[in-house]
Amino acid sequence: MSDTGRMLFDLFLLFAAGRAGGTAFALLRQPAVVGEIIAGIIIGPHLLGLIADSAIHDVFAELGVVFLLFIVGLEIQPRSLWQVGRHAVSVGALGMIFPFVGGYLLMRGLGWPLTEALFVGTALTATSVGITARVMSDLAALQTRVAQVILGAAVFDDILGMLVLAVVSGLAAGTLSGAQIGLLVGESIAFCVLAFVVGRQAVRHLSPRLSSFGEATGRDTVFALAMVLCFAFSALADLIGLAAIIGAFFAGIIFAEIPDAPRLRNSMQPIYEFLVPIFFVLIGVKVDLPNLLTLQALPLGLLITLVAILGKLIGCGLAALPLGKREALIIGVGMAPRGEVGIVVALMGLSRGVMSSAIYSEIILMSVLTSLLAPPALRALLTRPQPPAADAAGAPR
Repeated sequence: MSDTGRMLFDLFLLFAAGRAGGTAFALLRQPAVVGEIIAGIIIGPHLLGLIADSAIHDVFAELGVVFLLFIVGLEIQPRSLWQVGRHAVSVGALGMIFPFVGGYLLMRGLGWPLTEALFVGTALTATSVGITARVMSDLAALQTRVAQVILGAAVFDDILGMLVLAVVSGLAAGTLSGAQIGLLVGESIAFCVLAFVVGRQAVRHLSPRLSSFGEATGRDTVFALAMVLCFAFSALADLIGLAAIIGAFFAGIIFAEIPDAPRLRNSMQPIYEFLVPIFFVLIGVKVDLPNLLTLQALPLGLLITLVAILGKLIGCGLAALPLGKREALIIGVGMAPRGEVGIVVALMGLSRGVMSSAIYSEIILMSVLTSLLAPPALRALLTRPQPPAADAAGAPR
């Protein structure tokens, strides 16, 4: 089979497996994302061996998560995000501090070197907003207050996480520079200002003219502008050291308030249905089962996973307590999946020679387990009936 034929066949397998796994789990009233990840594990190199991990797959995976976060941004009203900004910042900050400290202390207590302990702590700070956003999107819960807090906190968490990763990588390589850290902070602030102030104002003024031009020419010019800015902001975010998905999320928010936003969502839906399941299937394809399920790796991996989950539940939950106990629990669970973000940190540590292959496997196991466990728990919490409200006398209505 030619390279082109192989790529097309892989796409067929990835898409078919993702739809089958997602549909099966949806019929079982479980999150489709879990079925898609498990489908990837099944067709991956260590079970059926139908597909192997490759660089071209990473491109499709990145496109999938970029479009997912762009569409999530389209559902978010900036005013709503500002209203929960204080809670989102505190949730993101404590949701980073608790897992980092817990992971670092665990590894140092077990006798692992300083640099590996720091990288494990850094990997535990991550939040895969794509997984939580997918569950909330499937449940039509993106407009709820807890969803706004989780999404805002995840973006803030990712920005802080990239700063921590820069510091830890500099320490490991012996090239830590205060100027480099200051530059990353300044670039992050400038990027947020560019998105929320300049980008929103420009699109607000341009979109009516583009819409009229599109009606006259029969071309969807607003969709074209959205794609241009989605890719541009994603590339710019990656260029300055942030995650590309942060740029895609901000690009979506820019278009959330324009009159054509509902039509734009409809135009994006076919792309979403094609690429997003492929992204989650590829998470499963990357799972190295032989290394993860050995008697040596499994106990430590489960312990790291426990610290990862508790770190988010406690840190994010404490920060979100002013919103209510149930909301705090939902936010803690929603921030727990590490997914591809934890895997990226593990790959970076391995490639720089500061993380052994053994610890790399443990981080992969943690990322996979949190990605599989959090969605069912989140769905159960979001669909659980609310208790009846009480009147002034304390009696249920």
